[in-house]
Amino acid sequence: MPPAGQPFALIRRGASPVVEVLTGEVRDVAATGDIPLESRPVLAMVPFRQIAERGFDVVDDYAPLRCLIVTERRAVPVAELLAELPAAAPAFQAEGFDIADADYAEQVKQVIAEEIGRGQGANFVLHRSFRGRIVAAGAADGGAAGAADGGADGDAAGAAGGAADAREAVLAWMAALLRGEQGAYWTYAVWADGLAFAGASPERHLTIKAGVVTMNPISGTYRHPPAGPTVPGLLSFLTDAKEVDELFMVVDEELKLMSAVCPSGGRMIGPYLKPMSQVTHTEYLLEGLTEADPRQVLRQTMFAPTVTGAPMQNACAVIARRERRPRGYYAGVLALFEPGPGGVWDLDAPILIRTAYVDPAGRVTVPAGATLVRHSDPLSEVAETRTKAAGMLRAIGAAALSAPDAAPPAPSPEPGGAGPGQAPGPPVAGDPQVKATLLYRNERLAEFWLRPQPSGASPLVGIDVAIVDAEDHFSQMLAHLLRRLGATVRVESWRAYRPGGEHLVIPGPGPGDPAGGEPRIERLRHVIGGRLNSGRPFLAVCLSHQILARHLGLDLRQLTRPHQGEQLTDELFGAAATLGYYNTFTAVAPLTPPAGVEVVRRRGTDEVIALRGWRFASLQGHPESALSPDGLGLLARLIPALVR
Repeated sequence: MPPAGQPFALIRRGASPVVEVLTGEVRDVAATGDIPLESRPVLAMVPFRQIAERGFDVVDDYAPLRCLIVTERRAVPVAELLAELPAAAPAFQAEGFDIADADYAEQVKQVIAEEIGRGQGANFVLHRSFRGRIVAAGAADGGAAGAADGGADGDAAGAAGGAADAREAVLAWMAALLRGEQGAYWTYAVWADGLAFAGASPERHLTIKAGVVTMNPISGTYRHPPAGPTVPGLLSFLTDAKEVDELFMVVDEELKLMSAVCPSGGRMIGPYLKPMSQVTHTEYLLEGLTEADPRQVLRQTMFAPTVTGAPMQNACAVIARRERRPRGYYAGVLALFEPGPGGVWDLDAPILIRTAYVDPAGRVTVPAGATLVRHSDPLSEVAETRTKAAGMLRAIGAAALSAPDAAPPAPSPEPGGAGPGQAPGPPVAGDPQVKATLLYRNERLAEFWLRPQPSGASPLVGIDVAIVDAEDHFSQMLAHLLRRLGATVRVESWRAYRPGGEHLVIPGPGPGDPAGGEPRIERLRHVIGGRLNSGRPFLAVCLSHQILARHLGLDLRQLTRPHQGEQLTDELFGAAATLGYYNTFTAVAPLTPPAGVEVVRRRGTDEVIALRGWRFASLQGHPESALSPDGLGLLARLIPALVR
C-alpha cells in the first residue's frame, strides 16, 4: 500500500500478474509540451480541456494537467495487493444520472436530425454522468463539489476527513475492479492532491515504443444478456449495420490522426473482439512510425474520435454547444512517459473512460457516453450509456442502479443461451462462425490500409499538389495516398491557403452546408471559382464537389437518408469503383448538363457522384477512406489526365 498522504497511482496493464505502484511528487503544468521529461517516469493526467491546444472548442473547467513525477516504483503481485487493499468500498448514496433517460433520448434525436442530418458530421459522442456520494466517517455534507465528471479540485476543506475517504474509496474501487472486471487495457487508481479516481478503461488511445506508434479504435457495443454472451447474439451484433458503420467511421478518423503524425502512414491490424464484463466491443489496431517527441504526438492526436465524434474539430464544437458543461477528465487520457535507451521516451496512454471520480467532499461521478450515428436508436443509446457505466457502478456499490429508469427493457435471454439464473455458457469469441464473420469485414476495405505501405508504382512523380483542408483531416489521409503515388504534397488550412506554383489543387472535404454562407464555405467557393476561371487543374472532394456542382448551376438537395460511413459501388468515368461516402447533401443531376461537363449519377437515382470537365474533376466519395478499396487506383487514373 502507498504510504498515507503520499500521492500514488496503481496500474495494472491488461492481464498482467502484477500491479505497478507509483509514488512521487505532483506538479501541474499548462500544456502537454510542458510535461517534464527529465530523467524520471511521469504519469500525466490530461483533462479534456487540453483539446483547446489544437484550437478546438471546449467548455473550460480549469481542470489541471496534473503530473505525478515518479520517485518510487514497485511491481506487486495482484493477489498480494488485493490482500492489502480495503475489502469493501465505502457506503454509497446514489442520486442518479444528471440527464434523465428521456432527456438523453431526446438529445440523440436532436443530434441525428440537426447535426448529422444537416451535414455537421458523421458521428458524435454525448455523455451523461451517474452521480452520488460516498458516506463514510468524516464525510459529512458540505464543501464545494469538484468540476463535473472529475474536473478541477473540489474544496479540500469541505468535509473533515473527506480527502482520506476519497483515498479509501479509490483503493476499494481498485480492489473491486481487479476482482470483477475483465478485458481492460488498464485498470487503475489515482490519488494526487485532491484528484482521485479509479477505472478500468478498455481502450488504448496511444502508445509509442521505440518509435512505433499504436492506436486502438474501439467501437460497436454488444450488451451481454443476463446469462452472458452467446453465438447468435454475437453474430447479430457483428452483422448489425449501425455497429459495423460505427467502427469503420472511427477507424477512418484515427487513420487521419496516424497520417498526420506518422510520415510513413498507418496500417490496420485486426479486427478483434474486446470482451468486458458487461459488454463486448469490436476493435482494430493501427500502427505507424514516428521520430517526433511523444508530447507532440499526444498533442496532435488529442483526443480519440471514439469519445468525440467525426470530423473531430466540428465534433468538439457540437459537444461544447450541446453538453454545455465541462467534461473534466472524462475522454482525456492517462499518459505514462518512460525514458528509454538513447534519450528516447516511450508513452502508454489509455483513454479515461469507464472511470469513477470522487472529490474531497465525497461527491462521485461516473461518466458514460454513446456514439450517435445516422441510424442510432435513441432508446438503445440510453441503454448503452447505462451498460457502459455498469462495471464502475458495481465497483462503487451501486450495481442495482444499472437498470434503466425509463425506457429500454432489460435484454431477454437469447436463443441458445443459458436462462436467467443459470451458469453462463462457454466463451463464444472463438466460435468459427463468429471469427469468420468478424474477419469478413476486411474483405470490404482498402488493401492499402491493411498492408505495409512501401512506395510502389509512381504515376504522380513530378506532380506538386496543394490540398486545401476544410476542417476535416481526411485531407491528411489523402495526402498520404498521393505521396505513396509519387506526388509532392502540402496540406494547408482553408484560412492559410494562397495559390502557388502547384500543378494541382484539391479543395477538400469538410462538414457543413455547401449552400451556406460561413467563411470556410465562401473560401472554398473562391478557390474553386479561381481554378475554373484560370483553367488550372483541380480535383474537388465531397463538400468541395458539392460547392463545384452549385457553381456550375446544379441544384443541391439534403438527403432523406444521409450516407455517413457508407460504402457504395458505382460506375465512375467508365469503370466500377467502390468508395466510402460521408455526405448529407447531394448535387442533383440536371435535365441538361452544363456544356463541356460530364455528369455521373448514382445508378437509379438523380444523385450526382462525380463531375469532369476541362482540367477539373470532382468526387462525392472519399478515395482516401478505408472504405474505398478502389480509391488508390482511381486517383492514379484521374490525376495524370488532369495535369498532363
